[in-house]
This record gives sequence, structure tokens and C-alpha cells, in this order.
Amino acid sequence: MKVAHPPLIGSFFLPTLGLAVFSLALGYWISRRKKGNINNDEPNVTEKSSADTVGETDSMSALENMKKKKKKHDCNCGSKETSKFEKQPSQIKIMYGTLMGKSKKFAEILSEHVGEETQVSVVNLKECDSEDIFVGPDTKDTLFIFIVSTYAEGSPPEDAEWFYKWLEDSALDFRVPQTFLADVRFSVFGLGNSLYFENYNVIGRNIDKWLSKIGAERYAPLGLGDENVAESLHGNIEADFDHWCEGILNLLKNPQGTTEKKNGCSKGNDCCSKKGKKKSVNRSQKKKNNIVEETDVTRDSDSESDTNEAVVDLEDLGSFVRVENKVGEDSEEDEEITTVDGEPREMLTPQLRESLTKQGYRLIGTHSGVKLCRWTKAMLRGRGGCYKHTFYGIESHRCMETTPSLACANKCVFCWRHHSNPVGTEWRWKMDPAEFILEGALEQHAKMINQFKGVPGVQPHRLAEGMNPVHCALSLVGEPIMYPEINRFMRMLHEKKISSFMVTNAQFPEAIRQLEPCTQLYVSVDASTKDSLKKIDRPLFKDFWERFLDSLRALSAKGQRTVYRLTLVKAWNVEELESYAELVKLGEPDFIEIKGVTFCGTSKASTLTMENIPWHHEVVTFGEKICSYLDAYGLAAEHEHSNCILLAKRSKFFKDGRWNTWIDYDKFHQLMQDYYLSDGKATFTSEDYMAPTPDWAMFGSPEHGFDPVENRWHRKQPKKDISGC
Repeated sequence: MKVAHPPLIGSFFLPTLGLAVFSLALGYWISRRKKGNINNDEPNVTEKSSADTVGETDSMSALENMKKKKKKHDCNCGSKETSKFEKQPSQIKIMYGTLMGKSKKFAEILSEHVGEETQVSVVNLKECDSEDIFVGPDTKDTLFIFIVSTYAEGSPPEDAEWFYKWLEDSALDFRVPQTFLADVRFSVFGLGNSLYFENYNVIGRNIDKWLSKIGAERYAPLGLGDENVAESLHGNIEADFDHWCEGILNLLKNPQGTTEKKNGCSKGNDCCSKKGKKKSVNRSQKKKNNIVEETDVTRDSDSESDTNEAVVDLEDLGSFVRVENKVGEDSEEDEEITTVDGEPREMLTPQLRESLTKQGYRLIGTHSGVKLCRWTKAMLRGRGGCYKHTFYGIESHRCMETTPSLACANKCVFCWRHHSNPVGTEWRWKMDPAEFILEGALEQHAKMINQFKGVPGVQPHRLAEGMNPVHCALSLVGEPIMYPEINRFMRMLHEKKISSFMVTNAQFPEAIRQLEPCTQLYVSVDASTKDSLKKIDRPLFKDFWERFLDSLRALSAKGQRTVYRLTLVKAWNVEELESYAELVKLGEPDFIEIKGVTFCGTSKASTLTMENIPWHHEVVTFGEKICSYLDAYGLAAEHEHSNCILLAKRSKFFKDGRWNTWIDYDKFHQLMQDYYLSDGKATFTSEDYMAPTPDWAMFGSPEHGFDPVENRWHRKQPKKDISGC
């Protein structure tokens, strides 16, 4: 039986023909994609594929091309591209997404400054439907303005999540035509923090890019506001917004976009002239501090020709300035401090001053502050002292809480300062002398104490004592160890017989090593793993974990009293017992303070609720469990009212059957005097100035740490002032 075979030409020709047709179609599609990529805006900065990652060598090549293209920064606020629309918008819709309220505030400010002839509405993005936002008979006559924040992890506010996702899907869907929003005019202002280098203003950038990609016309360049005052183009995020806002208003008043420019700026500002040009930290200093700045460079990765230069879009001019400064060809760009008009910029902007003053801070100079602790007020009335009174014997009514640096390198979720202070990773501001700061702090502290004269319940002898503080808690806000003259400041405190309680967030190990002896040195240990520390402290340094561990090692070399301060946040860090124990072995502190996190009330800056606040018995249980991992430590004292307990090293502080956690302050000042007179040769240890702990302060006492000579006060109303050291 013969088997019929198919013809040879059928088995060879047809598959080959199909392959050829497929190849031609694929080639045509690729050519169209390349052409589209060249015409489109910058790549999606949220995608993390290897194709979007540019190496340092390629980046520098692109930066050099960028510099050839545009040597000097030219401000484009108020500039306008050729428009396909025949008339100016008759109405404006300002859309915002907010969590902390700043985007809403900016939206309202802009709406108040638009002329009466233009109809303005301010709308929260969560109140809109994605399909209807750009639909309506008046769309062509409407200008859509979006004011949206970017958070540290690169996410939008919850209010804007739906819009952001819808816009992303529309822009990346090949079925959506590039003329989908051809009748829409828009402008975007993004709020972010350049210290979060990987995600700086990524939400605002993407909204601006995606709207343009699907046909909407950019009415004005993208505005980028920077919370990092050291890198903000105009001094702070409010000034960045004002600058961009004035550009929008200029365009509305001048439809042709021919506003006269002065010194390179359409508004007559000197922000972009040589005189007012911002200097940034040079590349080597940035690399030293492990701060990687985002550079949004649009490049044709397939082209190897030198003639293909990197293109700087209008919305990227802020990043262009940072990139240009990093290359550092001009000598004036290599300065290592942020300057304005040739002088270091002040840390406290007018907006920060206003915010901190409203919170009760007395500001000193350009970067320092002082405030009364609630325990100072309580002890003036004889209502008890803080946990430092119980643990270490300080007189709370004679304690001054201050800081020589309001800036901090963390944005902790439980910070009761409401994140209104500046942030930074190094000192770049104008610096006030230590003498000026201390004199100002003492003067302002005395004025605040004097205000209690005649207040019911205040004891006259304590009021008189309070006018002359003998303790200083350097824990008010910020990172005091950042202050370049911190050793000089503490020396002046000791010369006035004022003890020093220094608190640091464990991000500056070298500063800890260089720190001269203080009465007691604290390190905040808010978490025991890298992931939980990032989640709770929200540090600004890229190498925050390495800095954290190195700070603990530096602490172990100190001879004087050292303390770990553990803040327990239920459901966040209370289960990390073994990891905490390992960190204790690394730094070998004299004491471990374990305190339940303080609930600061409803706050837009924090997601904490009462469910995250541990009870005192839960704090005690945690202390008992961690002691089971650390035989060298024991429960020494407690202050139930502060939800706080103290662990101490048995070998040092448990003598003759009792704890010795209190401080002999007179002895300490004598030891410090000898240290200074000997130029640091007369060293001493924490055991040289310890004193017995009273029975009422010891752990397990009936008083639970409340001084029996004080009168316990029970509030009738919920307490409002939650500040304390």
C-alpha cells in the first residue's frame, strides 16, 4: 500500500511565505515604535526594567550632551508653547489629591489669585469619576490644573490613586489613540522631597507625561516643589509653588506669553540669574553621603551617534539644574554649601517660623529653638516630674528642653512635632555661634517660666528655681548632633553647671565618635531590623542601616553613661525581641529605656492610631522578655505615668543589693572640669558619678515611679499638650 505524500512545494513554500510576511510586519511595527519613542516624552520613570537603567558612564555622557545643549538654566515660569486653542480658558478646574492637606492648601491659594473674570472650582480627585473628569461641553474652554504629592515610597495620595491608575492604564494602552484628550489643556504641580532620591516627584512627572502622551496640551511647564529646603530651587516648597503659580497667572493675564523677562525670569525674580543662582553640594560630597539624585534624561538608547543629544524638556529644568551642578564644570558650582547671593541659606524659612511659633516654640536665630516641656509645667505646680526625675534624679521644673538644630535626618511616624521641622542629611545652612544660641535659649526659657507667675497652684520656690535651669534636654526636635559646634555648646552648658542629656537618631556615627563627654548620651533604637527601621523612622540616608549599626558601635566606645531609647509601636516592632537583643550586644549601653509610643491625636503626618499604643503592662512584659535574652540587664525602675521602664546593667549599677541609676550631678561637673583642664586626658566612667535610686523609683514599688512628695493630679478633660522629652 502506497502512502500519499504532500507536494514538496506545499511543505516548504507556505511556511516560508508566512515567516516572511510576519518578519515584514514585525519590522514595520518596530520602526513605528522607534519613531513613536523619539516623539514621545521621557520614559516612564516608575518602571524599573534594565532598559530604563542608565549606568554612570552613560549618564555622564548624556549630561555632557545636555550641557552642550543648554549651558545655563533659563527659568520658564510664564513661558508658553504655541497653542492649537484659539482663545484663553474661561474656566479653571483645580484638582488635588492630599493626605496631609498641603496640596489642598495650594489649590485654594491658587484659586484665590485667579481673576474674577475666570470661573474657578477646586475639586478633590476622590470626588470625581475617571470617565467624566474630562467630559463636558466646556472642556475646550477649561484649564485643568493638577496639584498632587509624591510620598517617600513613590506612591500617590489615597485621594488620587484611582485617577493615577486610570491615567496610567490609558496612556500605556495601545488601543487608546494619541488624540484621546485633544480637547484638554492642563498643567501640573508636584510636591515631593528630593531626599527621597529614587522617587522624587515621580507622581507629578508621570501625570504630566501621561496626559501629554494621550493628546492633552501642556498649558504651562511642570512645576516641582521640594520639601528639602537645602535643594529647593527657591528656598522651600511654598516658594517653589509661588514661583510656579505666578507663571500660571502671568499666562492667564498675557495670552501671547510675551511677558517681559528680567534676569532670566518672566516675573522679574533673580532666582535664575547668576546672582541668585542656587549652588548645590558637589558630586563628590553627594557620593560620600550616599545620596543619589534623580536625573531624568531622555535618551535614544539605540543610537550611538554623537549628534543625538539629550533633550531637556521644560518640565525637567529643576532636575537639569541639579544635574548641571553635579557635573561641576564651572568653579562656582563646586561650592559645598547651599548659598543664596553668596551667603549660606538660613534653615528657618518664614513659613517654618510661622508653623513652629504656632506650636509654642521660641525660635533662636536661624536654626535653634526652645520650648517648655509639660513635665516642667507639672512640677512647677507640684504635680510630679517626668521619667528622668524617676530614673536619674533630675528636677523637672529646672530642666530646659532645647535644640541647636531643628533639622533632622528622619521623619519618624510617631514624631509628636508633626513633621513641621526641616529635614537634611548634612549641615548646609547659615550657622549661629554657640554663645548666641545658649544665651537665647536661657533667656527665652526664663521668659516662659516667668509667665507662670501668679498661675494657681504654682509653688513660688519652684518658680524661682525654674528661672535658673540646671539640666538641659537636647531632645526638643531635630538632630542636635548635626550642629557643627555641638561640643562647644555642651562645654558652655557644663561651665554653667547645667547637665546635658543628648539624644541622637543614630544616623551620624562619626559625630558620635567626635562628641565630647556629656552627662548622658541617648541613641534612639526604634526598630531592630532594616525593614522595620525604614518603615518607622523613614530615614533620608540611602545607607541608613549601615549608619545605624555604626552609630551603635560608636556608642559602645563611650566611657560615660549611654542609653538605648526603645519606642514600642504595637503591631510594628514589639515582636522583634531577638533582634533587639543582638543590637544591645552591639552597643552595650549602660541603660535601656523602653517606652510605649505616645499617641499624638489624629494627624495627617502619621498613620498611628490608639491600637498602636501599648499598655504599661505590655511594656513591662516586653522588658521582662528582653531581659531573658540579656542576662547582664535587669529591670531597675519604672514610671507608669509615662508608660516607661528602665533596664540597667547589673555589673555596674546594682551595688549592695540596690540599684544606682541616679546621677550625682555635683560629682559630674567636677569630673568635667578636670576633663577640660587636662585637655581631655582626665577621663572618667559612668560609675564615677552614679547615685542610689530611691525606693519609690525602683521597679515594682507601690508608687510605680511617682515621687511621693508630689501630688498626683487627675485630669478632668483629655490632655491636649502631649509634648515632652
